[in-house]
Amino acid sequence: MGLMRFTIVDHESTISFIGPDRAVHALVAACADGPATTAELLDRAAPYTADLRERVLSGLAVFDEHVSRENPRWIHAALDYCKREEVPAFRVVDDRTREISLSPVWAGAIVFNLAAKRIVQIQNTYGEIKRKGRLRIMEGQRPTNRVRRYELPADWTVVPER
Repeated sequence: MGLMRFTIVDHESTISFIGPDRAVHALVAACADGPATTAELLDRAAPYTADLRERVLSGLAVFDEHVSRENPRWIHAALDYCKREEVPAFRVVDDRTREISLSPVWAGAIVFNLAAKRIVQIQNTYGEIKRKGRLRIMEGQRPTNRVRRYELPADWTVVPER
């Protein structure tokens, strides 16, 4: 399993986290349902990813306890100390966190801009993002025999389009 940086932009904030590269397809499928918020995107991706939603939301809860725009010291310390692929989930609060939110790890970096309905592949060595496809539904850590088909609406843009 490889790792990838995922950054999600909604009308309220921008968050960034490291997750398994295979989660990219779950997040694309979730975009097909038209989420407006990060929580909605993670909720809609949950049937296709083992525990991504819980890990990201738990990481953000810890972040929110310790960091604010006025006091980004804790996240800066984590950025200094952790390897790039070990940086905890965070909200973009300043120029430094914005730069990290756009920095690829092993398999790349992808931005899901919910507000603009745009998926930006900064770097993607994992696999092509397709406008339509199908995903196996998971039960915990195990895949089931159930499959869900998805298709991004026409108003969504994938950059670069292949």
